[in-house]
Amino acid sequence: MTDNVAARLAEDPWRVFRIMAEFVESFDTLSRTGPAVTIFGSARTKPEDLYYQAAREIAEGLARENIAVLTGGGPGIMEAANRGAAKVKGTPSIGLNIELPNEQKGNRYANVSVNFHYFFTRKVCLVKYSMGFVYMPGGFGTLDEFFEVLTLVQTQRIPAFPLILFGTGFWRGLFDWISSTLEPSGMISVGDLDLVRVTDDPKQVVEWILHYRRTVGVPEQIPLAFR
Repeated sequence: MTDNVAARLAEDPWRVFRIMAEFVESFDTLSRTGPAVTIFGSARTKPEDLYYQAAREIAEGLARENIAVLTGGGPGIMEAANRGAAKVKGTPSIGLNIELPNEQKGNRYANVSVNFHYFFTRKVCLVKYSMGFVYMPGGFGTLDEFFEVLTLVQTQRIPAFPLILFGTGFWRGLFDWISSTLEPSGMISVGDLDLVRVTDDPKQVVEWILHYRRTVGVPEQIPLAFR
């Protein structure tokens, strides 16, 4: 047995306890916050950017309807969303911050904060406690989160929650590629793109979420993916 293998055998069982601790702390905190909508987007977006301002407006609109706002807890779009939600007193503005060297620090607008070491534990919580998902323009992380949740809805592992992309100009190229390449080749089914909505109107985002809450309601059971 090599030294590296021996080290892994010694460390990995203890790593399970760290993973478990992250789940216990986050589940305990988030189970108390009520229905939430997760807003994803770039950590690099500046306050003067129109998408930053739109994220603030969307989050404030949701908070005024007593819907908690959940983000990755960092700067950029995440800060904007937490900032908008925090403007409405009494509604949770939740930030799930990930430890990234030299990149991300928690923003000051999250009034409920949980820190994570592992991406996958954080991702579980961003999905498990949400009844809708808003994707502002972003990079690899945003795309990863979009396709992850879209796959869960497509495979019926979670309910068909609203999946809303904000910024038609930003997302058009991706949609064109999916419809011209993935769908004709049979890599996805016809109609799978109908699971997603696209808009440039912050008020439309809020109305779509409210319509879902009025017509479907907030799930009382844990989604299948997390049982």
